[in-house]
Amino acid sequence: MSLTSLISISLGAILVENYVLVQFLGICPFLGVSKKTDTAVGMSFAVIFVMTLASAVTYLVNEYLLVLLNLEYMQTVVFILVIAVLVQLVEMFLQKAVPALYQALGIYLPLITTNCAVLGVALLNVVSEYTFIESVVNGFASAVGFSLALLLFSTIRERLEVSADIPKAFEGIPIALVSSALLAMSFMGFSGLKVF
Repeated sequence: MSLTSLISISLGAILVENYVLVQFLGICPFLGVSKKTDTAVGMSFAVIFVMTLASAVTYLVNEYLLVLLNLEYMQTVVFILVIAVLVQLVEMFLQKAVPALYQALGIYLPLITTNCAVLGVALLNVVSEYTFIESVVNGFASAVGFSLALLLFSTIRERLEVSADIPKAFEGIPIALVSSALLAMSFMGFSGLKVF
């Protein structure tokens, strides 16, 4: 494991294989929380925390429990339980420390538990046979990529709402889907990127 491979994993997770805009995982919170940049920032921090910690914990659980006991077939169930516990901790923290953000995120905070991007990162770490450090870096970088997509999209939506003359038939979700498609197309430009 070298610094070059960690940079390659990071750039791949953020740009080339962005979970939202390239692999289309985690679309529900992406569309639901992106109406305002404030809530997008809060969701971004929550996803970064959960995805990074979930990558670390699921690696340890897989290596030192499931593999040792020949229970690899239980990975998906166990990983979902680990993610649910982590989301519960984030939810309790936000409810006590930042109640306004907790209210703004609403139903989307518990949805991190079922966010397929978080589970996808944990499973991809196992399939790719990443080491502990590589798993944590991949989890963090994937969350940064998710956050980048969410923040870009929220600023686009806010800008459209204020300054664009949108036809009645395209108001709301239709223009959001068109905008997200254009954003996804721009990220497809990174698909041929070779880092090292």
